[in-house]
Amino acid sequence: MSNPSDHEQTAATPEELREQVEQTRAELGETVQALADKTDVKTRAKEKTAEVKEQTVAKAGELKAKAAQAAHSVQDKLPDQVKDKAAQTAAQVREKTAQAGSVWEEKVPEPVQLQAAQGARAVRDNRKLLAAAGGATALAWLMFRRKKG
Repeated sequence: MSNPSDHEQTAATPEELREQVEQTRAELGETVQALADKTDVKTRAKEKTAEVKEQTVAKAGELKAKAAQAAHSVQDKLPDQVKDKAAQTAAQVREKTAQAGSVWEEKVPEPVQLQAAQGARAVRDNRKLLAAAGGATALAWLMFRRKKG
């Protein structure tokens, strides 16, 4: 066995020896648990994922705030004529959309309406994918236009 080091006390009684053994067992248990925690890859990966997710959400919030600020800044700089024209155009679009909806309901056969509703539902269900595809298409168009011009 090993000799006790200078800073350790040796047990004088069997009871003290039992207490030292219990203390050593507890310390050993804590050490084993700490090592097990370090080697638990799945848990550490989950912790890291949660940390990265938290950072991503925070960064997205910052970017959203910056985008809103930029939009307000641009909107504040627009002349009143442009704002009025945009409001008029939006009202016209809403009116024409309502008219088109009425015509749609009156004149389009029900099977076609059902198919259109299914298509619209598919678009809503795949919004992110379609937005990404639209963005990629716009980017490709801009790059092509830049090369051409």
